Amino acid sequence: MRVWVDCTNSPHVLIFRPLIRRMQERGHEVVVTSRDFAQTIPLLDKYGMPHRPMGAHGGGGLRGKARAMTSRSSQLWSMVRRERFDLAVAHGSTDQPLVARLNGIPQVTMFDYEFAAAMHHSNGRLASRVLVPDAIPASALRRYGIRPPKLIRYPGLKEEYYLADDAPDPGVAAELGLDTSKVIVVLRPPPEVTLYHRGASTDLFARVVDHLEVHADDVQVVALPRIEEQRAALRGRGVIVPEVAVDGPGLIAACDLVISAGGTMNREAVALGVPAYSPFAGRLGAVDAALIAGGRLHRLEDPADIALVRRARSATPPMRDPDVLVDLILGAAAPRGSGRRRRSPTIRR
Repeated sequence: MRVWVDCTNSPHVLIFRPLIRRMQERGHEVVVTSRDFAQTIPLLDKYGMPHRPMGAHGGGGLRGKARAMTSRSSQLWSMVRRERFDLAVAHGSTDQPLVARLNGIPQVTMFDYEFAAAMHHSNGRLASRVLVPDAIPASALRRYGIRPPKLIRYPGLKEEYYLADDAPDPGVAAELGLDTSKVIVVLRPPPEVTLYHRGASTDLFARVVDHLEVHADDVQVVALPRIEEQRAALRGRGVIVPEVAVDGPGLIAACDLVISAGGTMNREAVALGVPAYSPFAGRLGAVDAALIAGGRLHRLEDPADIALVRRARSATPPMRDPDVLVDLILGAAAPRGSGRRRRSPTIRR
């Protein structure tokens, strides 16, 4: 089978890296398309994942997003018209579902934040199958036209699946010259170019940076900006800003705590047993709400509440079998010659 994977943001590289490898081990051919945004392309290159760069992010405005989506969708359309694909899969791509649908390719959409309404109203209706963590109730997705059997809710966090195969890079601390006698803090700024993330998160994040700067004698901060404007703002603040793509899980494993205004890095920290704080000021999604209720993630409203202490290093918590996600993705492909899509399976617990 020929599978098309679309990586449009840096977390997607880590999500699909082990899944692609397992698909290839089963004999499937995988083609990866990429988008020039955040560290997506540098990470694909770092991990030696062949890919086809197509398009770039359109920025924070609706007009720019529309132009970028139109241009990139046109490029993807041209590729798909030249080649045959049996299945398409992406995590929150806004381009792939439409192109796949118009070309009769079964498409799997994955996400773990249910309030990105503009995206889900489109992708939820275009996708053949939608995979989400089971912390998200089915009732929250009905307004997007996402219902069983199209909807499949898998146990746990996606991070617990894709981090199972590859151990975090132990060389990241030396690569960045980290002072392990200090409290190591990893910062991830808000995704300011997304439609559901505005204003308040950015203000709180700025206060967090100010707070950490006061404790510079005892704390070393590594920031992973998303866009060049964030990179420029963090320079000169006593913060390490890597100039090249780094292994995110390796950095998390080397640190004492993570403060991320986006969800993926916090959930990677949770999966690896590292304390994590979320200054996300938007509407709290069900996955993060469940982690906060269970004490695995801390909701941050005041920088003074951050516990700047060295953490005890212990064994990584148990992970999950990535083949569960691989089976759910591949299962969305229509049987060859049937012209019909397969019925979604039921996950037994």
